[in-house]
Amino acid sequence: MDISSKPGPAMIFRQLFDSVSGTYSYVLASRPGGEALILDPVLEKVDRYCQLLRELDLKLVKAVDTHLHADHVTGLGELRDRTHCMTVMGDQTKADVVAMRVADGDKVTIEGLSLDVMYTPGHTDDSYSYLMGDRVFTGDTLLIRGTGRTDFQNGSSRAQYESIFNRLLKLPDETMVFPAHDYKGDTVSTIGEEKRYNPRLQVRSVDEYIELMANLKLPNPKMMDVAVPANMRVGLHQEELEKEGRALSAVEAIRSLHRPDILLVDLRETNERMKHGMLEGALHTPYPSVEESLKPGGMLREVAAATGRRVVFFCAFGERSAMAVAAAKDAGLLNTAHIAGGIDAWKKAGGPIVH
Repeated sequence: MDISSKPGPAMIFRQLFDSVSGTYSYVLASRPGGEALILDPVLEKVDRYCQLLRELDLKLVKAVDTHLHADHVTGLGELRDRTHCMTVMGDQTKADVVAMRVADGDKVTIEGLSLDVMYTPGHTDDSYSYLMGDRVFTGDTLLIRGTGRTDFQNGSSRAQYESIFNRLLKLPDETMVFPAHDYKGDTVSTIGEEKRYNPRLQVRSVDEYIELMANLKLPNPKMMDVAVPANMRVGLHQEELEKEGRALSAVEAIRSLHRPDILLVDLRETNERMKHGMLEGALHTPYPSVEESLKPGGMLREVAAATGRRVVFFCAFGERSAMAVAAAKDAGLLNTAHIAGGIDAWKKAGGPIVH
């Protein structure tokens, strides 16, 4: 389904459904042939997503989960392995390592599109919603004529009431609501509709909402015991690079700062650098452009060849940099490494940061 939107008439918008778990996933792009983002992918549907990306000539650069899912295994890890995209989740996630963590007020951007990050806890403590122009992707916080359960994964009916009544329902009434799940076949609603017709929102107080949610008596999701542990382990296995001698620990990296034979390359996005600080003397090449930069004639390849320096990649947690080392190897550039654990590990080891 294509819906014209404020971001521009050529915008590509696809809503895909997994009937087993009742999950909606969304593919977004600003134009055919451009960069794409996917929200809440399901592992069993990854073949379908990849086929659609090929058909629409899209390059997947970001895969986002609105929260740690309990009813299906996420497609984040598989999509990362197949497309080398970045995995994105909220700051509070228990998932071992995602390439990029976001917080309330941040933006998730791809070419031509920008999503505003809204922290909307309640269903889980790592639940986020993403606002883009005339639509909001609400995860399991606000459903069509329902709300996400709050009885496990550090859920809180009080927090959910705040998220819904003081954040989501403050959006314009005509804002379209696209949830992560539906079990009745509804595909889209609006904020105004939910205010009027969602039975769980017809409460007079937070206490009334807490009581309503406490009396739902829902069974646990069938997949919960499988899905939650699996979804907490989407991180890349960085140990392989260590065995190959292509990983520097944060302590080793700190010692090698300013060494003339090393070229530090920061793969993070500009907003991450501004927020979390930079390493002195590092070259900035955002991860989506790194493959191009490693090709013959590409900037990184030429600098490495001209100077004979060893390229050492780093990012937020080591996920993107591990993929960059693999991409460099594929491109025939073997004298590369990465900082294991990224800036996160660097800071914990007391490394200097430039703001």
